Amino acid sequence: MSTVKQLLDFKGHEIIAIDPDATVYAAVERMAERQIGALLVLEQGRLAGLFSERDYARKVVLKGKSSRETLVRDVMTRELICVAPDTSVDACMALMTARRVRHLPVLEQGKLIGIVTIGDAVRQLMADKDFTITQLEQYIFQG
Repeated sequence: MSTVKQLLDFKGHEIIAIDPDATVYAAVERMAERQIGALLVLEQGRLAGLFSERDYARKVVLKGKSSRETLVRDVMTRELICVAPDTSVDACMALMTARRVRHLPVLEQGKLIGIVTIGDAVRQLMADKDFTITQLEQYIFQG
């Protein structure tokens, strides 16, 4: 069973973030450039929230707000569910499913060290299952 630490060691610890005083337009532009669905929001180096495509759709577009005038801080998700590096990827998937979120910031001793997405978790769980199947096949055919 893989852990968040193992997943981050493979995928990388890059943190793509934006300042809460940036405009929503700037945030959406950065997400498009990086082909990602969310940005961590860092204020003076500390995790302040998360801005996602879901936030944009529900809190900007559907409310008739202007993305060039609205600040990220006004529409970001503030209450985040975070995980530790020793959390299993299975536990992350269960948490994301139960809480209906797609992104889990990873904190180690209160310090942000990365982010796990639902796509990351699915890929890792599939790789873990493939490894288990291969090991079982080798055991069966060698026995």
